[in-house]
Amino acid sequence: MSYPDEGLLDRRPLLRDAAATLPGPLGTPLRGFLDHVDRTPLIALATDYVATFDHRRRFSPYLTYFAYGDTRKRGMALLRFKHAYRTAGLLLDDSELPDHLAVVLEFAATGDAATGRRLLVEHRAGLELMRLGLHETGSPWRHVLDSVSATLPPLAGRDHDAVARLAAAGPPEEEVGLDPYAAPLFGGGTS
Repeated sequence: MSYPDEGLLDRRPLLRDAAATLPGPLGTPLRGFLDHVDRTPLIALATDYVATFDHRRRFSPYLTYFAYGDTRKRGMALLRFKHAYRTAGLLLDDSELPDHLAVVLEFAATGDAATGRRLLVEHRAGLELMRLGLHETGSPWRHVLDSVSATLPPLAGRDHDAVARLAAAGPPEEEVGLDPYAAPLFGGGTS
């Protein structure tokens, strides 16, 4: 789920071997994604990645975005991720935010599996919304999200409601402290 580069191409044999050892619901989607990687030039993979994840908020790879949007509360959520990594003895450099899906997946695989899984489950609604959207658009990254979702508990009624709310309203927006800047106050007009 990170930006595709030469490293991804170099790791394809290792990734195929690993996917072959996984049960069907986990390995089959990953093999589908690797088939796509095999037949797609790197520049096309990179272009599609940027168009999908960097230019469309609906597919934001930052898990806290779905729960908190670009609000002040998101900062506290990011600190929770950093604290979880630090508690597990891992220090994250500043090149990526701690809630990026690729970072969380790597942490769950190589750091603290239980804590990594908990972070993913806490942000299950956002992951599911992203997965469904990737399916709607036919994105090759849908396969990766299918595999990730297969490692998590099935969506419960509460999770289904959260996905529906997110789909209808989108992530929260900052509302605190914006009233003093309303147009009638500074625009010279009347309300």
